[in-house]
Amino acid sequence: MRLRTLTALAGALTLSLVTGCANGDSTGASANTVTYWLWDANQLPAYQTCAKGFEKENPGLKVKITQLGWSDYWTKLTAGFIAGTQPDVFTDHIQKFGQFADLQVLEPLDDLGIKNDDYQPGLAASWIGQDGHRYGAPKDWDTVALFYNQKMAKDAGVTAEQLNSLSWNPKDGGTFEKAIAHLTVDKNGKRGDEPGFDKNNVKVYGLATQGGGMGDGQTQWSTFTGSAGWSYTEKARWGTEYQYDSKAFQSTIDWYFGLAKKGYMAPFSDYNIQSNQGITQFAAGKAAAVFDGAWMISTYYGTKGIDAGTALTPAGPTGKRATMMNGLADSISKASDNKENARKWVAYLASDACQTVVGKAGVVFPATPAGTEAATAAYKKKGIDVTAFTEPVADKKNFRTFSYPITNYAADVTALMQPAMEDIYGNGKPVSSLDETNDQINLILDQ
Repeated sequence: MRLRTLTALAGALTLSLVTGCANGDSTGASANTVTYWLWDANQLPAYQTCAKGFEKENPGLKVKITQLGWSDYWTKLTAGFIAGTQPDVFTDHIQKFGQFADLQVLEPLDDLGIKNDDYQPGLAASWIGQDGHRYGAPKDWDTVALFYNQKMAKDAGVTAEQLNSLSWNPKDGGTFEKAIAHLTVDKNGKRGDEPGFDKNNVKVYGLATQGGGMGDGQTQWSTFTGSAGWSYTEKARWGTEYQYDSKAFQSTIDWYFGLAKKGYMAPFSDYNIQSNQGITQFAAGKAAAVFDGAWMISTYYGTKGIDAGTALTPAGPTGKRATMMNGLADSISKASDNKENARKWVAYLASDACQTVVGKAGVVFPATPAGTEAATAAYKKKGIDVTAFTEPVADKKNFRTFSYPITNYAADVTALMQPAMEDIYGNGKPVSSLDETNDQINLILDQ
């Protein structure tokens, strides 16, 4: 199992050497300097402030922060694990956790005393490996909500109250589909629910596309499959059987991508992961609404010429609303030569001392309740209501939150599911084709 994954990592290393990404900070610049990597430029100032606080509490110690773009970040980090140029501490994503844990490149953090109750529900537990050891200290969290153009909604006669009380089902789409249809406008000014609507010549789509969603569908279909009662695997964490062959999943996917066939959602051909994401369609006035994550709040509300609003995800067949609740963590590289000081830095990152600083920046929701409260207050000060993101965490009676799928071979799952979902969305392949894809995935997990 390790040989297969190491081979894949070696391939990534070869690519990074060719592109020059393998050159960079080596592990532990010095005994008194902790190297730390993150990918979000918007969060960099807050963590620079945290570093100053840490250095004040630990005279003689320094933190060297490196910020890289998302794609370069993982390429360089992957290369670093092999070439010995990885940082002491890095921001970790649950999508990568399974592979990193399997490769044994993460340092156990059991001695940091991380307690589940000190963080928002479920965040701390997600970073426990199959061996029972902790490999990440909770950093922040995000949920998904519906961003919408308030002017377009007003012009359509759709109120905020209506958008916050939508429901859906895979048979006729419920009030959600009706709202999205009404927000859609063709080149002749006909709305999607009006006679004569031309689905082949749409000026404004009711819903932007975020692509096929690969195997997780975080900002695409996960809120619908989640509110239909479906789960990625047979258990919450470290499952061994994916369930993309289930009737609940496939009927939901068939309906969801069917919105594009009806002309209510932008077609797959409009999507480009680099240059034409949901935010781009929204900002250009080509889509009235889009599902996206809390990490994008400042971006949507900062879009010039558009007055953005947010609404709760629609209730599904289970009667509940649903959203993925993803949480990042800080991890220590096992090959670090500076583990003692790295532990001190990670402990500080996971404390209210740092997380309230990050919260006050109003960019993300930190993992501790105090950090979350600071972020909510910061957003409110900016005139931004973040209830659509925080309510799912507070109201377990009416909301279902679920984690990003945590399994082995995450990269292999993505490699199989990405073209499979794109074939269904873009080429009209039947959802039943996922039966074979699911069998292939579970065969890999069974090794």
